Order: sequence, then C-alpha cells, then structure tokens
Amino acid sequence: MRVADLMHKNPVTVLPETTLADAARIMLAHHLSGLPVVTQAGELTGIVTDGDMLRRAELGTAGTHANWLKMFLLPSAAADDYIKTHGRRVDEVMTENPITVTLQTSLEEVASLMAKRHIKRLPVLENHRLVGMLSRTELLGKLALKLIEVERHHPTDDEIANHIKTALAAESWAPRTGIHIKVKDRVVDLEGIVMSDADRRAVNVIAENVPGVSEVHDRLVYVDPGSGMAFG
Repeated sequence: MRVADLMHKNPVTVLPETTLADAARIMLAHHLSGLPVVTQAGELTGIVTDGDMLRRAELGTAGTHANWLKMFLLPSAAADDYIKTHGRRVDEVMTENPITVTLQTSLEEVASLMAKRHIKRLPVLENHRLVGMLSRTELLGKLALKLIEVERHHPTDDEIANHIKTALAAESWAPRTGIHIKVKDRVVDLEGIVMSDADRRAVNVIAENVPGVSEVHDRLVYVDPGSGMAFG
C-alpha cells in the first residue's frame, strides 16, 4: 500500500502572507494541529503547526533573551528567535523545507519517517505541488481496520502453528531450534529455551499477531549466557 491510497486529498492550506490569527482560527475550526503553507501556484513552502505558536510574546512563553555568547557568536540566531516569537504572518514562524513524501512512497517508509523525525504529518507532493497530507491519524485508522480483519479470520490450529514457524524462520534474531509450538482451540503454548528476555518477548509478539490466535501461554525459559541462570 502506498501514500496515494491513504492520504487526505485537498488539504486545508494557508498562504505565506496569511496572518497567524487567521491560521489559528482555521486550525481551531477544522480541528487541525498543522497547516501546509503554499504559494498561489500551489507549491509547498512550509508547514505551520501549533508547536510553532507555543513560544509567543503574547502568551509570555517567548523565553529569555539569548545569552551574550550566543548573541556574539550567532547574532542572526537572536534575530531569528525574535521573528519566531513576535512575527504576525505565517511565513515568519513556519517550519521551512519540511520533509515530504510522494504518491508512491510506501507506508513502511512513512511510518519510519514519522517515528525517527517525530513528525505528526507529511505533505504529499507531485511535480513540486501539494496534492495531499498524510497524518498519524490516517495510519492509525488503517491499522484499526487491519486489526479488525485479523480478528475476523479463523484459521485451523495447524495453520496457526505453521504461520508462527514461518514467521520465526523469517527473522534473523529468532532461535532456529529449541522452541516447541503447540496449538489447540486457537490457544498457543510456547515451550523451549531462548537466550535473552528480548527474544522471549519477541517470540510472544509473533504468536500474538498470527490471525486467529485467541491466547498465548508463555512457557519459554530464558537462559542467561553469562551466568547460566535460567529464568521462567
């Protein structure tokens, strides 16, 4: 699945010259925490978010003035801070050059970008023009539908066991031997030895994610390679 299948088309936008007051009213009216900023030609120039409006002189949240060393070494930084905390137009406070994706970007890459860069939303571009927005909300909605589909599927016990074995074989960290899988009435029993607590938890996650599984009983034993001690 790609971005084009899930993105929100025709997103609400503002212009660079839009006032912050108007941008704030638009966010509140549409229940949005951020707005893409586009030119009259539809080209993306930035994003303005509620976070960009947190440090404001009007709220008394602008912070202290830059210290003398920062002002001496980076005089423009102090001026930039002033613009961010006192500017009245969107282009004065927005985040420029935001990270973007295309219609063909995979959802896996989108999720990775959001997690690594702590991003809540991503503009979708085609030929340098904004064509949509993709937020965590859309991803969560898709996840919820997938989880419902999984819950409705009822495979046999043998199919569940084979699915777990196949999933374990596909993971480089997973033990190749020593794990015994028993399934009865969609309840999974995991027995055997693993070499780390993380391995044990990961094996449980694999079993829990198999369609049709109703319960997982963890009887795995974690043996500490250093001390040789076993933990049930």
